[in-house]
Amino acid sequence: MKSEQQYIELYEQQRDIIFAHSNDVMNAVRDEAFGRFAAKGFPSQKVEHYKYTDMQRLFEPNYGVNLNRLTIPADPYKAFSCDVPNLSTSLFFVVNDAFYADAQPHVSLPQGVVVQPLSQMVSSSFYNHLAGEDDDAVSSLNTMLAQDGLFVYVPRGVKVERALQVINILQAPPRLQGGLMVNRRVLIVLEEGAELKMLFCDHTASDSSFLATQVIEAFVGEHASLDLYCMEETHYKNVRVSNAYINQQAHSRVTHNVITLHNGTTRNKLDLTLQGEGAECGCYGCVIADKQQHVDNNTLITHQAPHCTSNEVYKYALDGDSLGAFAGRVLVQPGAQQTTSQMTNQNLCASHQARMLTQPMLEIYADDVKCAHGSTVGQLGDQALFYMRQRGISEREARILLQQAFINEVVDKMQLAPLRDRLHYLVEKRFRGELSKCEGCRLCK
Repeated sequence: MKSEQQYIELYEQQRDIIFAHSNDVMNAVRDEAFGRFAAKGFPSQKVEHYKYTDMQRLFEPNYGVNLNRLTIPADPYKAFSCDVPNLSTSLFFVVNDAFYADAQPHVSLPQGVVVQPLSQMVSSSFYNHLAGEDDDAVSSLNTMLAQDGLFVYVPRGVKVERALQVINILQAPPRLQGGLMVNRRVLIVLEEGAELKMLFCDHTASDSSFLATQVIEAFVGEHASLDLYCMEETHYKNVRVSNAYINQQAHSRVTHNVITLHNGTTRNKLDLTLQGEGAECGCYGCVIADKQQHVDNNTLITHQAPHCTSNEVYKYALDGDSLGAFAGRVLVQPGAQQTTSQMTNQNLCASHQARMLTQPMLEIYADDVKCAHGSTVGQLGDQALFYMRQRGISEREARILLQQAFINEVVDKMQLAPLRDRLHYLVEKRFRGELSKCEGCRLCK
């Protein structure tokens, strides 16, 4: 039996339960998503976008799914201390896919700003608008199974000064047999001239196996600004498949950062469209992996309008038997003249067993553009190691310092200064092998 068959049967048998525990907005698009998923199923590695990650294998185990919305005991506000604390942020918690609105009751937001569970959304013309246009199996699966998530709305001209920090906690119920599947949804809407900084921190709070699918849809209006940070710090039993869709209107600005510090198997997809003239984006990623960890980042930046700018930098530091993959594509459509685009993927393999697969691509249908791309894969330089050891630095310390300097180029591009400073510390801890779980997390003990 192929991996998708169990999910097809699950939906057919439990459709009424899924509908009963969600809302009309999410339910309205389920059957259509199910039809797409049932027709195509999971892609094989012969499909270009998924050539580096075996989706059939990832979704093959029989995970439990909390369709009845049973309460899983957790008090995130009292029990959880994130490894990125004290950032002067407005703090929110999501346990699996349930938004804990009462976990931070003293959060004060500007007038008109909405942060609430998706299940409370009465109507929306934005939900599934981007993901539904993409013929992607994981997005279809998430759409047909997701019952809740997070909705963020910033009205016209409102600037949210304090960053919103969302702690995503994966928590298994007591006495769980096998693993747990979580399907989380995020919808972000910024109207004209709005500004928002958002930080998502993904963590595991129990030693169970997890399969987490996530779909993020972000709509950024004219002259609006969105800084989106996604940091993963889970464990080796975690499988994370995340698809992010971002649409930008004229003269908007987006910075998208994805940081993988600790994980099991991770597959991140970013589809970003510059739809309005003069829009600009910066897409940055840093990956630190060792042991048997697998990290695959797939990006598509589409220039639809003229005078737009995109800059993309992804860096991997791989050790042990880890595998990294990067497939980045910049598509310049006809009429998108005066496009400026730069894509860079640099990779460091600190062991002979680590492997990096990289595929930067440009597809250009306009003749007045400035576009470039490049990729490198290498090991730590013998000359640099020799130079540092000649000055009394041990080989292990020299390797740590060189890898840290390599990754910090991406960290330095982050606009959220407190997070940037904290990540310098976390990156050093990670290379020293000290970052296996969140410091101060009592849920893990």
